Amino acid sequence: MRAGDRDDRGAPALNAPPPTPPAPPPCGAGAPARSLVAVGGSPLEVAIWTAEPRPAGDLQTGEGALVMLHEGLGSVDLWREFPQLLARASGRSVIAFSRHGHGRSGPPPRARTPSFFAEEALEVLPALLGALGVRRPVLVGHSDGASIALIHAAHHPVGAVAALAPHVFVEELTLAAIRQARERYLRGELRQRLARHHDDVDAAFFGWCDVWLDPAFAHWSIEREVELIRAPMLLVQGTEDPYGTLEQLARIERRARAPVARLVLPGGHSPHREHAAMLAQRIASFIEDAGGP
Repeated sequence: MRAGDRDDRGAPALNAPPPTPPAPPPCGAGAPARSLVAVGGSPLEVAIWTAEPRPAGDLQTGEGALVMLHEGLGSVDLWREFPQLLARASGRSVIAFSRHGHGRSGPPPRARTPSFFAEEALEVLPALLGALGVRRPVLVGHSDGASIALIHAAHHPVGAVAALAPHVFVEELTLAAIRQARERYLRGELRQRLARHHDDVDAAFFGWCDVWLDPAFAHWSIEREVELIRAPMLLVQGTEDPYGTLEQLARIERRARAPVARLVLPGGHSPHREHAAMLAQRIASFIEDAGGP
């Protein structure tokens, strides 16, 4: 009986070589390469989409990659199809990661405080970019992620910033919406929905909610940081956003020393979901107009 033949009972021969596993499919704009990257002693969930197919597990990105920073309750998967659309529209690598306590990332190395935004922008993000070999990224941030992107851009070289529904100061409207979200979470409906996307849903929710509702956060502002940004900025806001008003964009525009473009769209807090294909194309055009790597 030859190696790989079966005996009369149909069982594989003992000396049969192990079957060759199928090669993993290449990762391209439709299939991200996924990995866990240790930052601050705790892993971060990272996914990378590329315009051209690459071998699965290839996380090389280089200069000018788009780096996405999610909202307060977000994660890699909650971006949905938007990173894929951006990779196709821009022809660049697109990196999304879940902050500590979100998605499939590990727990936060320390309790979150009102210094959370600065810590993410000036400690965590630089460490992650260094680990991935990313230089002069184009930052695409949503909500809290947009604020983190702006802070980072004030202190580090970036190619451009696309800020979707950014916060640069605390509005009462924002706090009221967060209080309402907290009530929905405590009643269970919101918690049940979010639990599908976060390994530790309580860490994700209260890490967001408790920072915003901390009395010490009431006078938080990054308007002065905006003056330090030298990269072009695209500001995107929904007209019916329950978490922020157009005054957020106006304050950025008044402080900015770099070129600023404004895009106001019908809809709420998540323009990348409500206008995904159009917004991906608009960001790609903005990046091309901005020049650079």
